[in-house]
Amino acid sequence: MKNNIFINRYVMACAISIVIALVGYISMSTLPVEQYPDIAPPTVNISTSYSGADENTVMKSVIQPLEEAINGVPDMIYMTSKASSNGEVEINVYFKQGTDPDMAAVNVQNRVTRAQALLPADVTKIGVKVEKRQNNILQIFAVKSADGKYDEDFVSNYVDINIKPRLMRITGVGNVQSLGNTYALRIWLKPDVMAQYGLTPNDIFSAIGGQSFVAAVGTLGELSDNSYQYSMQYKGTLKSVDEFEDIVLRTSGGGMLRLSDVAEVKIGAMSYNFTSNIQDRPGAMFMVFQAPGANATEVNARINKAFEEAKATMPAGLEFVTLMTSDDFLFAAIHNVVETLVIAIILVVLVVFFFLQNFKATIIPSISIIVSLLGTFAIVSFAGFSLNILTLFALVLAIGTVVDDAIVVVEAVMAKMENGISDAREATRQAMSEVSVAVVSCTLVFMAVFIPVMFMPGTSGTFFTQFGVTIASSVGLSCVSALTLCPALCAIMMRVSEGKKEGKGLTYYTKKAYEVSYTAIYNKYSKAVHKFIKRPILSWGLLAVTAVLLVFFMKSLPSGLVPQEDQGVFLAELRTPEGSTLKQTREMVKQVEEKVKNIPELESFAVCCGYGMFSGAASSNYATLVVRLKNWDERPGMNHLLSLAMWRFYVDCQDIKDVQVIPSEMPQIPGYGTNNDIALIVQDPTDGNLSEFAKQTEHFLAKLAERPEIASAISTYSERFPKYQVDVDAAQCDRAGVTPADVLNTLGTYCGGAYVGNFNQFGKVYRIMAASSPEYRLDPQALNNIFMQVGNGSMAPISEFVTLKEIVGPASIEHFNLFQSISCFVTPGGGYAEGDAHKVIAEVFKEEMPNTATYEYSGMSRELEEASGSNATALIYVICAILIYLILASLYNSWFTPWAVLFSVPFGLMGAFVFAFIGYKNQIPGMDNNIYLQTGVIMLIGLLAKTAILITEFATERRAQGLSIVDAAFEACKERLRPILMTVATMIIGMIPLVIEGGAGANGNRALALGVIGGMGIGTIALLFVVPAFFIVFQKLHERFQGAPKEVRVKNEERRNEE
Repeated sequence: MKNNIFINRYVMACAISIVIALVGYISMSTLPVEQYPDIAPPTVNISTSYSGADENTVMKSVIQPLEEAINGVPDMIYMTSKASSNGEVEINVYFKQGTDPDMAAVNVQNRVTRAQALLPADVTKIGVKVEKRQNNILQIFAVKSADGKYDEDFVSNYVDINIKPRLMRITGVGNVQSLGNTYALRIWLKPDVMAQYGLTPNDIFSAIGGQSFVAAVGTLGELSDNSYQYSMQYKGTLKSVDEFEDIVLRTSGGGMLRLSDVAEVKIGAMSYNFTSNIQDRPGAMFMVFQAPGANATEVNARINKAFEEAKATMPAGLEFVTLMTSDDFLFAAIHNVVETLVIAIILVVLVVFFFLQNFKATIIPSISIIVSLLGTFAIVSFAGFSLNILTLFALVLAIGTVVDDAIVVVEAVMAKMENGISDAREATRQAMSEVSVAVVSCTLVFMAVFIPVMFMPGTSGTFFTQFGVTIASSVGLSCVSALTLCPALCAIMMRVSEGKKEGKGLTYYTKKAYEVSYTAIYNKYSKAVHKFIKRPILSWGLLAVTAVLLVFFMKSLPSGLVPQEDQGVFLAELRTPEGSTLKQTREMVKQVEEKVKNIPELESFAVCCGYGMFSGAASSNYATLVVRLKNWDERPGMNHLLSLAMWRFYVDCQDIKDVQVIPSEMPQIPGYGTNNDIALIVQDPTDGNLSEFAKQTEHFLAKLAERPEIASAISTYSERFPKYQVDVDAAQCDRAGVTPADVLNTLGTYCGGAYVGNFNQFGKVYRIMAASSPEYRLDPQALNNIFMQVGNGSMAPISEFVTLKEIVGPASIEHFNLFQSISCFVTPGGGYAEGDAHKVIAEVFKEEMPNTATYEYSGMSRELEEASGSNATALIYVICAILIYLILASLYNSWFTPWAVLFSVPFGLMGAFVFAFIGYKNQIPGMDNNIYLQTGVIMLIGLLAKTAILITEFATERRAQGLSIVDAAFEACKERLRPILMTVATMIIGMIPLVIEGGAGANGNRALALGVIGGMGIGTIALLFVVPAFFIVFQKLHERFQGAPKEVRVKNEERRNEE
């Protein structure tokens, strides 16, 4: 055998293993660390604003031309658009995974450029911004004035000037969104005073543009005999409030009319949309988003370093408050997995020692574990993967798997030595000649099950690929170790222990306990398996029942993508009555803040009024609450889980009037929205009456909320916002010599504001915004004090041309893939998974909504719907089975014998789904048919096939040696019982820490571990009895159609000759 070279030259085997371990250790230190692989779809954001325009005007004049131009850009999946009543425009285009985000942004920019000519002049003046974006929030932080010395505007602009530019320069930061008010030069016009002087807003704007500009004024003395040449410079744009106040509007009679005479000029805010409270102190909140393709951990490290550097120069009294960072959950989850990894290794070593009862024999598999795991890091690095939760899970699972091959080798050597071979080298040679084929075939089969998953598309494919490559690599390295290092160590370390006096210590009693228990199991198993061999109908009957149960539990278990974990942070969107001012909202939200302070697990919190993070609405009646809980170690036990703390807070807020509190956890996979609710988009392709469609949608959501599978179903759309409809008297305009457009432009400038230009201050460029002073636009009667110039040059109140009618309407309107739509958020009920909710949504939608209406999902919900709607997972199972069959057929040179292995696999799959279903029914978090369970099931196919191969391989060898088929099967069962029990026990016990471990990542651990434990437990018990029976049936078929082994043919010939 080739293995003899390593038996005789153990230094070579040790050197190979040391190299593998060393390269792996070096790779481990250089691997990037992140929570999940980069799986979020690339996104391109298009934004602009149309000052003073309402949502319908914005939708028709800005968004629709842009949508039509952008639609169909290469690799686009879907597109969302939102037009707000404050003139804000936002379009997000989502692309297929794997699309180059830079190329996607370029393609969108080209499409936007084509549509520029169709946009209003005010929009093109401001500009349309196109930027690649990933909705992955790296950090939510705030800066507060701890002593109250500085107000919110100062804090917000301090960050804008001094901290935000520094963060934007960090490689990997995609965007920094400020939830605060940015400085602007505010020109508060006085319409009545302007009317006295016959001035219009355009006169003001012309004067500003004519006196605040840059100009090149040349040089003096060029090409002359002067001693010096002088360059000339103009002061350029005005820089101070005093300079703007001194702008000359008109000169007459020796006097001058300046801007300060008809307007108040001051440094203010570009908009007054936000107000923030950071733990009862003034401040501002900021969100840092990840750039596509960046490594979150590395970027967070750079951000934290920038914060530390910024603290040295911050004014006294300003403090950073970290509200959320993606590192918190990541490092806590990784710490738990590493802790579980160590515990699992210790447990596996103890199990091996219990079975082998030999300290030296236990060391050999232990060394194999370390070599295989370290070597895996090298392959993970070469494959371009990161050290994330998936790859670490794979390593934990691999512990119970990589030890299998070493156990088979060591147990075979021990068996030879127990049977009388005293020389360790000879015992190793004979053992390796028997088990080498089994070790290689088991490894090939196990690795084969992960080949198909590498070709799965989408999010599931990324998950399966990284998990599969990691665990398959570790198993492949364990095979290398079993064929090189293990025989070498066995040859030099194993010794016969006969004649040695053994003391009555712990080892003695452990050995006695093992011998008694194993003997009892062995005797009972021998009797039981004999009955199954004599009555094969029992095995076939069990297989039929198992197949039925497998289908039942697979259908009964709801689908999911990844379990929601306790991430230590939850958000809440707060909604006050429509039309509430920002000041009123702030006062009402104070009641919610008092409830937050009562949360026992609270560490910090912040509130931003004027912005709803879930709905993306920038409106005065919305607020966003960010609550950060204490570290997981400080809130142990199920009673302090984030979901329960959040639920108690929600219940506690029910007595607050006029404030709707909608709490939600952060999305589990970064880059898929801002919460973990189901993102449902209801569409009206007919572009009919939006009010009627909204009523139908509300009725549908009300019916949906009545179902037990649904905890809540709400929409972001509301038509209860108070508004005034403006009507222009065209006849009166004509008589006065003005046009309706002139009237509306004047009204829009005074009441909505106008972007006049830019000015430089604090090293930044700020906007100059003009509007009438707030006291001139309090109510409809204020129109009597707003004047415009008519045809004869006189000034007339604008109320002569317009009438206002009080109405209600929406704050924003949305499109999804060019159709008008309404965004809804659906929360599954307690004890139900998202897959259950999807089924109910489809059912209720069909019953309650008109046939013309459609619905789609966005974000993570869309991924789940696509995954559940395809047969990719079932197809993967089939392909795995085919690959296993072909590999075994090649190894056994038989078309029939592999079926004995394949028919044992359904028992384990059924066990996995039984345990998952029981967990689901008992409302254990994370127990649905998610990626973790599916990964475990795919791995089970390989594990169970490996275990079954140990029986069929040895039964085939015994048959080749001349034993009858029944005797060969029976002998194989007895011989391989101990290694099978050892491999299964190490796998199951290695999973136990994952089941009982709490904290970050516990739900995913539990889903995967319970599935593997159930599958391995039930599957192994079943295959120990049914595989021998199946082997007998298919070996007979093999010999009937493909001929008996040579040894059997010789014996049959001799028997016939004797007769």
